[in-house]
Amino acid sequence: MRVLLVEDDPRIADAVADALRGAGFVVEVVTDGEEAWFRGDTGDYALIVLDLGLPGMDGLAVLKRWRAAQRHTPVLVLTARGTWAERVEGIDAGADDYLPKPFRMEELLARVRALVRRAGGLGTAVIEAGRLTVDPRQMRVSLDGAPQALSPLEYRFVAYLAHRRGCVVPAGELIEQLYGDDDARDPNALEALVMRLRRKLGPDVIETRRGFGYLVPGPTA
Repeated sequence: MRVLLVEDDPRIADAVADALRGAGFVVEVVTDGEEAWFRGDTGDYALIVLDLGLPGMDGLAVLKRWRAAQRHTPVLVLTARGTWAERVEGIDAGADDYLPKPFRMEELLARVRALVRRAGGLGTAVIEAGRLTVDPRQMRVSLDGAPQALSPLEYRFVAYLAHRRGCVVPAGELIEQLYGDDDARDPNALEALVMRLRRKLGPDVIETRRGFGYLVPGPTA
């Protein structure tokens, strides 16, 4: 899944980006408010991690502009501003969660996973989608209870479909979420990825809707 990280402190940005990538996310990093506003307004992200103290445009102003434009991407605010009044202001502006600095990376990842689950209408940490079970904490996919050996890219594909279980996800959206700004944004690469997964998981686990996209079903009864 694709995450926009907005942080002007290089040390913090590098640490958070590394942690998010290690948790299976595709991360794009920007360091100023104007660029953040443009990316969030035009890009398709599963989540935005937003620092408030930014050059060019304050993070709170960026957030208000996104929400005024009906951009509803979940936003986790990071800030050194720790007073309750400032937290209330951020939440009133449209933040979905708030994490003051300094923070532990484990807590940030837990909050990120929770926001992504909530955006997908999922209430539990482990996601059941048909015969598949996805555990984002351990980055593990199981089929009928048996753990599967998947590459990071294969895991990201299955996890994204599981978060959208029961919904047809267009190929273009999957390419955005899997590759971000990478040069490997090739529809043929996505088809090859699906073929590899079908060899590993079976031909019927990932369904194709010709001309529309891919899906995995909701939880079995």
